[in-house]
Amino acid sequence: MNQQWTLARTPTDGLPTDDDFRWGTRPIPVPGPRQMLTRTIYLSLDPYQWGRRRSGVEAVGDVCHGRTVSQVVQSNIPAYQEGDFVFNTNGWQEYGLTGEGISVFNYMFPRKLDPAQAPISTAVGVLGMLGLTAYSGLYLQCQPRAGETVVVSAASGGVGQIVGQLGKIFGCRVVGIAGVQAKCDFVTQELGFDACVSHLSPTLEADLKAACPDGIDVYFENVGGKVFTAVLPQLNRQARISLCGLVSQYGVPSQGDPHDAWMAQGQPTFARQQVQAHRLVVGTFVAQHQSQFLHDMAGWIQAGKIKYKEDLWPGLAQAPQAFRAMLEGGNFGKTLVGVGDDPTLDVTLQQRRAGGNVLGGAR
Repeated sequence: MNQQWTLARTPTDGLPTDDDFRWGTRPIPVPGPRQMLTRTIYLSLDPYQWGRRRSGVEAVGDVCHGRTVSQVVQSNIPAYQEGDFVFNTNGWQEYGLTGEGISVFNYMFPRKLDPAQAPISTAVGVLGMLGLTAYSGLYLQCQPRAGETVVVSAASGGVGQIVGQLGKIFGCRVVGIAGVQAKCDFVTQELGFDACVSHLSPTLEADLKAACPDGIDVYFENVGGKVFTAVLPQLNRQARISLCGLVSQYGVPSQGDPHDAWMAQGQPTFARQQVQAHRLVVGTFVAQHQSQFLHDMAGWIQAGKIKYKEDLWPGLAQAPQAFRAMLEGGNFGKTLVGVGDDPTLDVTLQQRRAGGNVLGGAR
């Protein structure tokens, strides 16, 4: 049988609750012509998934959406063989079909993964849409120049930690905004950020100003709310912003599109300072830039210039709990659920990963 989480209702306000998801089992599906059956190994949990559910993109009864790393069990597609590892979209379930007639297949063709090049979990992290998000927003949209000051909110999160390290690779001064002191210490001591301030501080705006004595040239937005309020006065003329997410607003009762409210709040400053604010939709960068991104990022990881932290929750049953924790800022790194065994890992590493947070880098 195939264990899975389906959407129990269309949520409206607030953060996820147990009533939003339904645990169940169905028979393992059988692949038809030009289809393949894959076994989920890692499930990616990301803030955008909550927006899909609240907006009705996901219908009640649907298997909850999520990008995955999977292994081919049975294939009727010549290009894929039993045992291959792929980046695909099984969602919140143990087994899924990929191929013709499967709607998610049309969004992104499964990408084969080579365990010898990088750990396969990175395909839903630093070498996946998460990494491409950081690369697209910082490098392609904001085009940072050496010597500029880059500020990134949710700095210890999956996207934020990559953005900050890319900023250092490009020769910038990088300042993070995170929560508890352990997260601030991580991004400065482990990832090489120049400074990090806590959004929990009662003097956030003053702390940020002290950390950015020359103002802010590039801001990567993941949070919104009071963090954005603190950033606005520090923006230099012709600063650039990539609006990736507004996680602080995802649990707020619906009052229109939070991105529109964010833009309205910033518009007076944007106009006065000639700020370029870009809305980041990572899917628009896949066709033209994914190949170059994978080449660049793999090289940086191999050279030890990029490290990444994974927040691994063992067991599909924990997916709703892990999802809520991530939206509340309880994650430390890229949030993953370990759904099935990863045969590419040795026993020692498998046991270490079962403990939760994992820091990786060059192999």
